[in-house]
Amino acid sequence: MGGGGQQTESSEPAKGDGVGPDGGRGGSAVYTWEEVQKHCHRSDQWLVIDRKVYNITQWAKRHPGGIRVISHFAGEDATEAFVAFHLDPNFVRKFLKPLLIGELAPTEPSQDHGKNAALVQDFQALRDRVEKEGLLRARPLFFSLYLGHILLLEALALGLLWVWGTSWSLTLLCSLMLATSQAQAGWLQHDYGHLSVCKKSVWNHKLHKFVIGHLKGASANWWNHRHFQHHAKPNIFRKDPDINSLHVFVLGDKQPVEYGIKKLKYMPYHHQHQYFFLSKLLNTKRQTTDDLAWAMSFYLRFFCCYYPFFGFFGSVALISFVRFLESHWFVWVTQMSHLPMEMDHERQQDWLTMQLSATCNIEQSTFNDWFSGHLNFQIEHHLFPTMPRHNYHLVAPLVRALCEKHGVPYQVKTLQKGMTDVVRSLKKSGDLWLDAYLHK
Repeated sequence: MGGGGQQTESSEPAKGDGVGPDGGRGGSAVYTWEEVQKHCHRSDQWLVIDRKVYNITQWAKRHPGGIRVISHFAGEDATEAFVAFHLDPNFVRKFLKPLLIGELAPTEPSQDHGKNAALVQDFQALRDRVEKEGLLRARPLFFSLYLGHILLLEALALGLLWVWGTSWSLTLLCSLMLATSQAQAGWLQHDYGHLSVCKKSVWNHKLHKFVIGHLKGASANWWNHRHFQHHAKPNIFRKDPDINSLHVFVLGDKQPVEYGIKKLKYMPYHHQHQYFFLSKLLNTKRQTTDDLAWAMSFYLRFFCCYYPFFGFFGSVALISFVRFLESHWFVWVTQMSHLPMEMDHERQQDWLTMQLSATCNIEQSTFNDWFSGHLNFQIEHHLFPTMPRHNYHLVAPLVRALCEKHGVPYQVKTLQKGMTDVVRSLKKSGDLWLDAYLHK
């Protein structure tokens, strides 16, 4: 959430509060949670970090992570999200100083909306332990080898055609190898996007653009815009873009009933568990000029490699088939940890409870780790989004113990159950919609 910025306009000053020549308050005012929570609108946004109150109304437009992700915490305590998303929170706090307008009154609790203070404190203690034990530090060799195996798959797919030709069986094998390299590149760009590989954010961003742009032909800007909203508010309607299915699906237990009562029928939702196999969640990609250049470099490289074998239209057919295979790989892996979980409107929960209600894990195995890019540890990934993936299994027992202490459900499924639960959850939601549509 942080970044740097300029002094923003604020509302009328509180009693006894001095206003500077630039309209700021100098951070001398004190506020109650009730006052802070009133400032949750697009044109008037405050948030709290470590009991300090900040006016982010104008800064939100310049937020490096996008206006929406920071705006989702307007009127709330954003301390846990602030710490989770930034490699160096202390550095970012320097840029927050011009936005400071005051602090919570001494009589106010540190947590808003009646959150469990003991759970929040215990989770902070766990994070302190994680940092002290170096679990947020990456092993460069791991990611170097991972990138190497992606490039090797690309080279083998092309070499296959050079040596043995373009028979149907070899073309299919080439497609499978390219789809695998694309899927694995997807997991790698995810690592760089979360700043979990390099010590400096700038190098993570540069390598993210290379992997997602040159190796996949996609947009880093689009990914950042959507994915951090998902992490900030997972499975929260109107805040998590991953469950904004553009009326193609109705999800969870509440949305189907809402659609049914309103008699909305954009699709035959009682069959959504069947047409899910023929579609994937739709996204609108936003690209900057820089992103477009990287994406163009991918397609230029691809056509230079495969045009001699298949011609223009054959190369288009090849990349389309590869995208088809890879997209389904991606959707099944990501949705099996989220789609069957609880979905609701905003409830202002603490970080751990919010993430655990929206995520579950898939059992660890060498294949599951590779197949999912270690996102079978979805719980640990959501709690510590900047943690390098090779450390998830080390922190998992600590997270499970904390959840058991506070009675927070910690779900682990087999890979098969995770995938079948996707279909079951879609069928359940479709049936709820049909019942509400016909009878309410």
